[in-house]
Amino acid sequence: MTATMKGSVRLTTAQALVRFLSRQFTERDGARQRLIGATWGIFGHGNVAGIGQALVEHADEMPFHQGRNEQAMVHAAVGYARQSGRLSAHAVTTSIGPGATNLVTGAALATVNRLPVLLLPGDTFAARPADPVLQQLEVPYAGDVSVNDCLRPVSRYFDRVTRPEALIPAALAALRVLTDPVETGAVTLALPQDVQAEAYDWPEEFFAERTWAVRRPAPDPRELADAVRAVREARRPLIVAGGGVHHSAAEEALRGFADATGVPVASTQAGKGSLRFDHPADVGGVGHTGTATANELARTADLVIGVGTRYSDFTTASGTLFERPGVRFLNLNIAPFDGHKLAGATLIADARAGLEALTGALRGHRVEPAYVVEYTDDKERWEHRVDAAYETDEPDVRPTQAQVLGLLDALVTDDDVVINAAGSLPGDLHKLWRARSARQYHVEYGYSCMGYEIPASIGVALAAPGRPVWALVGDGTYLMNPTELVTAVQENVPIKVVVLQNHGYASIGGLSESVGGERFGTDYRYRAPDGTYTGDVLPVDLAANAASLGMQVLRAKTIRDLREALRAARGADRPTCVYVETETADTVSGPPPAQAWWDVPVAETAARVSAVKAREEYDRHVTARRRHL
Repeated sequence: MTATMKGSVRLTTAQALVRFLSRQFTERDGARQRLIGATWGIFGHGNVAGIGQALVEHADEMPFHQGRNEQAMVHAAVGYARQSGRLSAHAVTTSIGPGATNLVTGAALATVNRLPVLLLPGDTFAARPADPVLQQLEVPYAGDVSVNDCLRPVSRYFDRVTRPEALIPAALAALRVLTDPVETGAVTLALPQDVQAEAYDWPEEFFAERTWAVRRPAPDPRELADAVRAVREARRPLIVAGGGVHHSAAEEALRGFADATGVPVASTQAGKGSLRFDHPADVGGVGHTGTATANELARTADLVIGVGTRYSDFTTASGTLFERPGVRFLNLNIAPFDGHKLAGATLIADARAGLEALTGALRGHRVEPAYVVEYTDDKERWEHRVDAAYETDEPDVRPTQAQVLGLLDALVTDDDVVINAAGSLPGDLHKLWRARSARQYHVEYGYSCMGYEIPASIGVALAAPGRPVWALVGDGTYLMNPTELVTAVQENVPIKVVVLQNHGYASIGGLSESVGGERFGTDYRYRAPDGTYTGDVLPVDLAANAASLGMQVLRAKTIRDLREALRAARGADRPTCVYVETETADTVSGPPPAQAWWDVPVAETAARVSAVKAREEYDRHVTARRRHL
């Protein structure tokens, strides 16, 4: 750093960016925190001499985490942002070329889930002294396009900083989006490698501490009056709590509304934990992976109150769940885009502000006692089904996947965080898991990205040090992205990784069978010369792999072993992996089946019997779909 003319500081563009980011804060409800808590990086020729040098230069101002896979670094940043309530985020820097394109999946996941992450990919030379450079994709029809343009459709904001002075408006615009509760998601600043290293006289004001206020917009009085009228007129209202409840820290407001009105609360994957599982009004997950209690209430509801949900197809059972004639929707959402879905009446507001306003305006209003008795009794019956799936009265046998969850359920407290994203586990968790606190249930099901769990668990552990963090990983997911285990070992982040080995893509295999695909391409088995698969599984040892990456590994063969291994892992002060081979639900009691449909189109014409029968079943379900207009 060199002082130059009065009121300016001479730094490279990369140095200026790192210093600027280190001095940004968010504030909500009087609590102030750093906006960019750390930077993740993998270095190459597109960022090592720019951002890399700047991070060394300003190591006292910007913490750094060394990643092993660019996509995984974004997942870790997303886990951190979600655990931080979107009030703090991480930046991710990569080289040009494959380093940059590896960001695309993570960026899509962040944007789909409305979670902030700042991406800083290196880019080709702005001055084009040598054209092409190593790893440059030449585009014959456009000289200003690079592979970073792949990030445009998956970013909420994108800019390419081709001059040092252009960083000032670009950086401010990027942080505006990162801190906007409606617009947030992946934000990309593409940084040409020569511009990163170029010096400029920066105004000192650029580096002043800046606090970004995270808004809590209140509802419009007219919309609020209409919403109150709709709730008062409803005989069978149902709340569908989405991720916006957590993003707004509206859990107490939701509990206050449920306590005051008696309206039952179902939850999406992102909204699970909005109420504790033992709250009288909590009826569990809703939709294709939901509970029988919540889905029956959804089928008979005359008013569906969506709070912070985007109504994905899993939530609506592909448009077949809310089947009562004349059902209406009231959507409390901070984003007008989501508020207008399903032709709903809108209450555009922050979830907490909106719920508090509704509760106050509805003072004295409660649903009929008979409705409360109905869903209370149904909830009790469902809990018996959960108990049956969790039952472990034969300790010396191999556990089912549901029994693994049951053993973990018996061990955890309000402090633990359980992370998952893909496979059959999200369905079992949504139906069975008993969420004890607002941040305990962390299932990424907006993008349902295999390979998310391990890096996300690191991000969560960094955001919530001291809390036990569990990454629940199937064998297929583990094989996708185990590399960040090395980062956990390097930084001694004591995550607990539970690897469930069933020797195949069990979830997609089951789906394949149900739609006439006959489990094709979903087994981990030897393939004979004639193309058929033998009954022998491949000699893959994922536990040995985890150990080779530095993890402490605990192998469990039986329910008794697993109970002890989970207990030991929870108490471990180093990264620990629990490895267990699971039994299929065909032989012992498993989780209840899907309680609602999901639309996966089946071949309209086929010669194989399995596909013909699957199409007949598909046609039966699809006739129940409706458009809410």
